[in-house]
Amino acid sequence: MIDGPYVTLSSAISLDGYLDTANPPRLALSNAADFDRVDEVRAGSDAILVGARTVRRDNPRLLVRSADRQSRREAAGRSRSPWKVTVTASGDLDPKAAFFADDDTTKIVYCPSSKAKRIRRRLGRAAVVVGLGEEVTMAGLVADLGDRGVRRLMVEGGGTILTQFLSSDLVDELHLAVAPIFVGDRKAPRFVGDAAFPWMNGRRATPVDVRMVGDVVLVRYALSERFVQDAVEQSDATAVQSMVLGRS
Repeated sequence: MIDGPYVTLSSAISLDGYLDTANPPRLALSNAADFDRVDEVRAGSDAILVGARTVRRDNPRLLVRSADRQSRREAAGRSRSPWKVTVTASGDLDPKAAFFADDDTTKIVYCPSSKAKRIRRRLGRAAVVVGLGEEVTMAGLVADLGDRGVRRLMVEGGGTILTQFLSSDLVDELHLAVAPIFVGDRKAPRFVGDAAFPWMNGRRATPVDVRMVGDVVLVRYALSERFVQDAVEQSDATAVQSMVLGRS
């Protein structure tokens, strides 16, 4: 784990580990209560990251939805929603996508340095385009965000980005919302792809919270040593107690 922003990875999955169906319309895995929970996590973050494929496929706005949470951020001298971040190898991004909407938050696009000039021309003033070497790594991306003042990063997908973050051991905390449905289609996008993950064989992730959110089961895992200190700072007594008991 590098010394950088605290990373929370958040995802909703089916019982058989899928993120969506293979074809439109988009599958609704969460419910209203879980969307509100995710909104709270967003409101506590400095930046939200999704992959370019998610920007193209889902056209997300990635904004804090609650007006009260927006107001609290604004009162604290922050933008009403966190920065929006994406990463692309091809630069195939539409400047008219909801991700780039004219709101009060910063948008950052990471790409290979060789593609940066072309992508800047394509996006214009819609985003800050950052070239990160021949190939963008998630470790390099996280380090750059830290240098820009990001202390808390929320990663929301899709599967390629989730795989890269988890296999690179960059995630401090994992939130999995498990919906009570099956997808049953191997062509559909999975939660993660093939990779060498740190939590295999001798190393096990530490569950710190399991609870019902409507008809969804939320499972939280501590994936780094930074989790306990962060839980203390956030006054998350349940998570601290769960982790301590798990070690006893």
